[in-house]
Amino acid sequence: MENGSRTRRQFLATAGTTGGALALGTAMAHPASAAPKAARTVAVLGGGVSGLSAAQELAERGFAVTVYERNRILGGKARSMDVPGTGSGGRRALPGEHGFRFFPGFYRNLPDTLRRIPFPGNAGGCRDNLVAATEELFARNGGTPDLRLPFRTLTAPPDPGSLNPDALLQTLIGFLDTALGLPATETAYFAGRVLVHLTSCDLRREGQWERVPWWDFVKAEKMSHDYQRLLAVGITRNIVATKAEEASTRTVARVLQAFVYNVLARGHDGEPDRVLNAPTSEAWIDPWEAHLRSLGVRFEVGAEVTELLYEGGRITGARLKDPDTGATRTATADHYLSALPVEHARTTWGASLRAADPQLARCDKLRTDWMVGVQFYLRTPTPILNGHVDCVDSPWSITAIGQAQFWKGRDFPADYGDGQVTDCLSTIVSEWDKPGILYGKTARQCTREEVVREIWAQLKDSLHDTGRTVLRDADVHSWFMDPAVEGLGGPSPSNREQLLIHPAGTWYNRPTAATTVPNLFLAGDYVATDMDLATMEGANESARRAVNALLDAEGSSAPRCAIWTLYQPPELEPLRRVDETRYRLGLPNAFDLG
Repeated sequence: MENGSRTRRQFLATAGTTGGALALGTAMAHPASAAPKAARTVAVLGGGVSGLSAAQELAERGFAVTVYERNRILGGKARSMDVPGTGSGGRRALPGEHGFRFFPGFYRNLPDTLRRIPFPGNAGGCRDNLVAATEELFARNGGTPDLRLPFRTLTAPPDPGSLNPDALLQTLIGFLDTALGLPATETAYFAGRVLVHLTSCDLRREGQWERVPWWDFVKAEKMSHDYQRLLAVGITRNIVATKAEEASTRTVARVLQAFVYNVLARGHDGEPDRVLNAPTSEAWIDPWEAHLRSLGVRFEVGAEVTELLYEGGRITGARLKDPDTGATRTATADHYLSALPVEHARTTWGASLRAADPQLARCDKLRTDWMVGVQFYLRTPTPILNGHVDCVDSPWSITAIGQAQFWKGRDFPADYGDGQVTDCLSTIVSEWDKPGILYGKTARQCTREEVVREIWAQLKDSLHDTGRTVLRDADVHSWFMDPAVEGLGGPSPSNREQLLIHPAGTWYNRPTAATTVPNLFLAGDYVATDMDLATMEGANESARRAVNALLDAEGSSAPRCAIWTLYQPPELEPLRRVDETRYRLGLPNAFDLG
């Protein structure tokens, strides 16, 4: 069961949820007078998905919220941005982005927030701007046939017995054998490894599988090249943005688990792959900002947080700097909710603050990596397929999607640019440290122009290797890369907007939303959540947890934020209980045959 589209009053009256939603604290209805009589102030530090999610939850509960954001526009890595100087004749500028994003159907916290953001003509708010991508293309190199797969939920819910171990194993084997064409022994082995994780208890997942790299868990070194590229490297590099040889099995397998149940129509909000029906800021971020302003949220952009001031056991202020002028000032509030990315947040924690809460120091062990995109603006519509393209064998682990086909309410040449652009092919580079095929250099070593030419060449290498021409050089009108990436081709390339990665053991260093400092709370995709993976869903869930911790610290009677956890089928619960007993006895999972 999930929360539907609600007014604010309805939301406050029905914050409790059942089924997959875990409501922290009381779920009783409260009249508006239950909000704090004198509005308590909260400084939300960071205007990305976690910061804006926290601002919404706090404002709905009567807090006076100010959001401080370094960039001049809100949304963090999720925002879209105007490509400077590209709009003419009354058209909008071409829409750029850090990289395309998608909303799997197993996201449930974020869609709940989207439903509560009004959008003209949409009964379900911004949630109604999600549309399904129905296919996935695994593009292979060297003449190997490409794999074009339907990617959608089953047309009818599965039979109640379909999730018993034998039926589930046969379903996995059947899908992998049909879709990937791997040797039967490898298909069966991989399906068996997935079943091991599905039937593992939480103690084993955290105590054992979190310590094991995915590469080792699926025995990739003993398998075929195709097995390694599709089921080891492909999954971890292109979805989890980390290397198979070191990625945590717990994290990777949880994502696979979520997709499996999503396809089987269990515990989901919609289709497995969804995108927005317009550029992100138009479909989501701009309406969100307007809604938050209507709730009384204030925004101060161009305000970079450089230090949290700590004295007497509490945060006493946030030191701010204007990134353009260098001018500094201090912001004060009753509470401080840090929603900065971890690589920025940890630079704001001084020695005395770190001493007050040791989990802050452990964040220094968390690692980030680059996952950055380039948008190609094309003169000819180029919908390669109705979904994402995964260039499995590309050295830079490139993924792509043609966006205009999903923007049904937009006439691209009439609405954007100079009238010549009809499509936007948005790509993402997940591997920045391997040599490319044109220059023999890593992406970090290339100049911006070389990166663009290299991506284009790798796309064609994957899509044209069987003789079909998909991309034409003459169709490229222009391109865009987020200015957060600087210094490419020089001695010290940098990226202000990196992504948390998940090597084995990462879970043990992720902090909770509550800290030992009574007026400091943490949100962001690095904070410990049930989602685990660094995603927009994880960012939203962390914000809910941070707000709940703040309400607890306040002793507030306001309803707590509902929190949805990843679906766990009841059919497998008896096996998970058995596995907990086996784990405590030092025995392997019953399906773990090595």
